[in-house]
Amino acid sequence: MDIEEFSMHDRFEFRTIRPEEAEEAVVIENICFPPNEACSRESMIARIAVAADLFLVAIDRKTGEIAGFLNGIATDEYSFRDEFFTDETTHNCDGKNVMLLGLDVLPQYRRQGLGRELVMTYCFRERERGRKRLVLTCLLEKVSMYTKFGFRDLGVSASKWGGEEWHEMDIILEDQGKV
Repeated sequence: MDIEEFSMHDRFEFRTIRPEEAEEAVVIENICFPPNEACSRESMIARIAVAADLFLVAIDRKTGEIAGFLNGIATDEYSFRDEFFTDETTHNCDGKNVMLLGLDVLPQYRRQGLGRELVMTYCFRERERGRKRLVLTCLLEKVSMYTKFGFRDLGVSASKWGGEEWHEMDIILEDQGKV
């Protein structure tokens, strides 16, 4: 563990979301994403109800509040589709792949390495759980950030979520050393 990792884990508690934190997650989602891209309140609450174990939250140890989170849906499907955002029944708890649905970091915690640490901790956790691959979509301006995290750009996605053009990216977990 390097010094940056230590300071992140010293400053934040990384854990699975709790059901009573669903409303806080909804608020954070609406701060982090524009209305056309944000998960609806109903979908977020339903997703937490069925796939809470695929939410990794970073809790600020000083305030006790969620500073950011990363969440997804498990599946055996290979390609990302928009229904993952809105239909929690697409979740297969035994799925070998995780479709990442949002990396949310509150503005006051950005540019400090928290997003990176959420992704790295999530990758490690899901590899330990036997997952094979993480898939996400992002706007073109975020491709370089996710590439630095170890994801590869698969090109323009079939996703049309929020009326945007997305890039599909993935990271293979099963045969990598440290992410």
